[in-house]
Amino acid sequence: MEMLTSWISAVNSVVWGVPMLVAILGVGLFLTIGLKLMPILKLGTGFKLLWRGRSPKQGDEKEGEISPFNALMTSLSATVGTGNIAGVATAIVLGGPGALFWMWCTALVGMATKFAEAVLAVKYRETDENGNHIGGPMFYIKNGLGKKWAWLGGAFAVFGSIAGFGIGNTVQSNSVAHALESSFGIDPLMTGIAMMILVGLVLMGGIKRISDVAGKLVPLMALFYISAGLFVLIVNISEIPAAVALIFNSAFNGTAATGGFAGAAVWAAIRFGVARGVFSNEAGLGSAPIAHAAAQTKNPVSQGLVAMLGTFIDTLIVCSITGLAIVVSGEWTSGADGAALTSQAFATAIPAGEHIVSIALAIFAFTTVLGWSLYSEKCLQYLFGVKAVLPFRILWIIAIPIGAVSSLKFIWLLADTLNAMMALPNLIALLLLSPVVFKLTKEYFANK
Repeated sequence: MEMLTSWISAVNSVVWGVPMLVAILGVGLFLTIGLKLMPILKLGTGFKLLWRGRSPKQGDEKEGEISPFNALMTSLSATVGTGNIAGVATAIVLGGPGALFWMWCTALVGMATKFAEAVLAVKYRETDENGNHIGGPMFYIKNGLGKKWAWLGGAFAVFGSIAGFGIGNTVQSNSVAHALESSFGIDPLMTGIAMMILVGLVLMGGIKRISDVAGKLVPLMALFYISAGLFVLIVNISEIPAAVALIFNSAFNGTAATGGFAGAAVWAAIRFGVARGVFSNEAGLGSAPIAHAAAQTKNPVSQGLVAMLGTFIDTLIVCSITGLAIVVSGEWTSGADGAALTSQAFATAIPAGEHIVSIALAIFAFTTVLGWSLYSEKCLQYLFGVKAVLPFRILWIIAIPIGAVSSLKFIWLLADTLNAMMALPNLIALLLLSPVVFKLTKEYFANK
């Protein structure tokens, strides 16, 4: 096991090294320029479509299974999670406050990446044996690039189906179990069993039930967490200008050692800001387009405009509130890390801050398990057909309590590595199919 862990660690350092971070940012920047900054300039249009997309237009019902709004909520259910609470804190601990700036940069170009992923997912989606729409990177690779590239789509599906059991299942149930144990003294096994039952009840209803639950739970949990975070910022409002100045200064000049903070160079701010930003919003990984492929829409571009909001909401709103709360409270120099650091920051302004963060983490992680179940299921369905769905769901549910009571250092490492392996086929496809995205976008806005 030690040899295997060492080998995977070596692979991880390569796949999440400079080339991967440059590739993710580079593809996002290329798409942003190719789209003439459209994702940023048309942000308002995206929100209008999102509001209208709560229920699809007459005649769109046969074009998909879930509303455009619920498609976004399903993808957000998988992205808004531990990365927004623990991931942001870790980025600041390892890269200094400047990591937040680079996280923002990742999100700005990541909006174009998410837009392109959703456009291609709807454009090249298929209908399975049960009459349901199915799509994602494996399908736009196969149908957009041709049979000679089908192996690349298969590789994505293999990586995605395995990675889900780590990053989208056991790691999440483990995070919930530890958070509830530390805050409320709840036995991890009981947490795991409760999660298993709740996820099972939702999962057996398929994508429609997952999207219905996500459509109701995601907005509520986001509002709850954002409200608590804004309260922390209001209490520390006089510190905000200095905190923003520190973030920008640290992004280009590094951060000196102070208090329990060991100091960080500019490269550390860039590396951890980009890596944690991608981990949080998943732009470029190819996971979100699997949900958007089931949207009730006839136009790929309109769904792309809705999809890009996922990156904006996840990173530029939720992650920013977490990061700013940590910096303005001064707790980033305390020596704490992960969710514990976020809890300390919230506790400086809210007496029950630790409990609020634990509850938010539990709800975020629960919905992440739901969202990722869809992603891994569709990857397996691509490889083995509809017959693989029921066995997968049973295995997925069984894995939840196992994760809650296990030590997951190896699982986390493996899942993190496979996440990067998912990104590689997807980024190649996005580059090769970018002319299709540019053409469809131009035609869409020419007719407006």
